[in-house]
Amino acid sequence: MGNDRSREGVIGLTAATGYQIGVRRTLPWSQEQAWAFLTSSEGLRLWIGEVETPRFQVGETFETAGGVSGEFRVVKSREQLRLRWKRAAWPSPSTLQIRLLPAKTGTTVSFHQEQLASAALREEMKQLWEDAIAAMMAKASQRT
Repeated sequence: MGNDRSREGVIGLTAATGYQIGVRRTLPWSQEQAWAFLTSSEGLRLWIGEVETPRFQVGETFETAGGVSGEFRVVKSREQLRLRWKRAAWPSPSTLQIRLLPAKTGTTVSFHQEQLASAALREEMKQLWEDAIAAMMAKASQRT
């Protein structure tokens, strides 16, 4: 995920992409199970919000009642989603990448977001992705 201390020792600030945050954890799920959950209505609520289930196609756009909007840029089933992701109050969108990586004990779920406008926003998004992965871990624990 790159050097997290890029510009003058500021955590999460890069010269090219503004502030960024990465959160990852290995879950006791196969890539197929992790993908199925992430793309389900329950999973979508964790990282997009309340939204009609998308088709997950490149170029597809979405907007939630809560004001999150975006566009899918890369869709690799069971492996990766890369999208523009923006809250209504933000002046410009960020880039969010979700990757599902095979691991010895399951699948590592990685949320990486860049082009965030401030350190405060970075911390806010860090909490959102940590909460999303914690909810996924709780769900995975129920299934094992």
